Amino acid sequence: MTDSDTWTNPLRDTANDRRLPRIAGPSGLVIFGVTGDLSRKKLMPAVYDLANRGLLPPGFSLVGFARRDWEDEDFAQVVHDAVREHARTPFREEVWQQLAEGMRFIPGQFDDDEAFKRLGETIAELDTARGTGGNFAFYLSVPPKFFPQVVRQLKRHGLADAPAGSWRRAVIEKPFGRDLATAEELNAVVHEVFPPREVFRIDHYLGKETVQNILALRFANTLFEPIWNRGYVDHVQITMAEDIGIGGRAGYYDGIGSARDVIQNHLLQLLALTAMEEPADFDADALMAEKLKVLKAVKLPDDLERHTVRGQYTAGWQGGEKVGGYLEEEGIDPQSRTDTYAAVRLEVDNRRWAGVPFYLRTGKRLGRRVTEIAVVFQRAPHSPFDTTDTQELGHNALVIRVQPDEGVTVRFGSKVPGTQMEIRDVTMDFAYGESFTESSPEAYERLLLDVLLGDANLFPRHQEVEESWRILDPVEEFWDTHGRPAPYPAGTWGPDEADEMLARDGRTWRRP
Repeated sequence: MTDSDTWTNPLRDTANDRRLPRIAGPSGLVIFGVTGDLSRKKLMPAVYDLANRGLLPPGFSLVGFARRDWEDEDFAQVVHDAVREHARTPFREEVWQQLAEGMRFIPGQFDDDEAFKRLGETIAELDTARGTGGNFAFYLSVPPKFFPQVVRQLKRHGLADAPAGSWRRAVIEKPFGRDLATAEELNAVVHEVFPPREVFRIDHYLGKETVQNILALRFANTLFEPIWNRGYVDHVQITMAEDIGIGGRAGYYDGIGSARDVIQNHLLQLLALTAMEEPADFDADALMAEKLKVLKAVKLPDDLERHTVRGQYTAGWQGGEKVGGYLEEEGIDPQSRTDTYAAVRLEVDNRRWAGVPFYLRTGKRLGRRVTEIAVVFQRAPHSPFDTTDTQELGHNALVIRVQPDEGVTVRFGSKVPGTQMEIRDVTMDFAYGESFTESSPEAYERLLLDVLLGDANLFPRHQEVEESWRILDPVEEFWDTHGRPAPYPAGTWGPDEADEMLARDGRTWRRP
């Protein structure tokens, strides 16, 4: 045997080396509603940051579509200003110039056939001038009521039909419907135009590094998985709290509320990732299969009055400032019954989680901005310690901090130094910022790159969306017929009824 027979080329498997960055192939992005806040604060900066990191092809093109009388140069200036203000990475002139060469703008409304005709001509021109290869993603950063109109216009003008050997994709922002019926209707319309595998529903929480770390934490470590079940877990709390009000979103938020805005998508996706079984691998189909099993197993409590709570913030103090209540916000109906706080107790009716409650809560104008998943473990079945030794000891807990301080905290009991046997809670803390030199990319960077790569791992499929509405619809229907939301002062942690909901189970909410 010669040396050449035994030598292994270290570059042979680079295609499968996950340590190497994934770079998008020839492609372009069309943003409908490009003048909105989402585009200015998130999408345009994310495109620049991807280009700055070398993850976009040299000929990448960005097309804006909106009701503005702009030329291409005007649009480029808008993008420039957005990048300067909101980009995560440093501004580099050479990167900007290369990106700006591929920017185009189409003025028009969604019912304007001429505008969509010009869009088609622009895409053809970019294919020739920039080498985009016919590969374009259409990002619908528009109110949901316009989704059907835009996708049908794309179909009518042949823009959704990919040339041979290329692709066309649709990217849709939440909300994915208002209930199960409207979600099914929306999915049917979109799938008339785009194959399901080419529809990417953006849930920006799934692009956050810590959310993806749930899978690594559970399935790459033997430390946690053996106790990740009903035999050891007492309950799970999933919280998304905001310290702001609705800002200028009255037109969107009123009539939608916290449960539809957050629980139906973000929190039920976090529940599914926390409770799912190990997938066969991490491709989109395998992940969806396991998440879908969990969502199908989710069971609402029989008594919704005792185990669900909705609230609405009133005037109070936030960050040392006096702030008004929800009904005093500009554009809000003084008789509005929209929930700005929602909490619900769910169970996952399967072998792993039977009998373990999952408490989900979200709200605006709460004590602080935080999103976390807390897996709270049962107390030890036998304690040789006197009660006085452990009177300050709580439950062991593993807390996954999604934002703002990304990381993981483990809480456990430890002896206090001294001659007495006294046990108190202590924590071990892992923080991304302290353990890694790399800074976490913004969620939209990861998600936009995945769209261009055709990687659907972090995007909920229509089956997951519909199952989530199946869970939430009965709650919303119950609330619609049972009075007004419970009041809570701004700056607190929600209405008293939420504390009472957990107290009935002998538990308390965490105070992050």
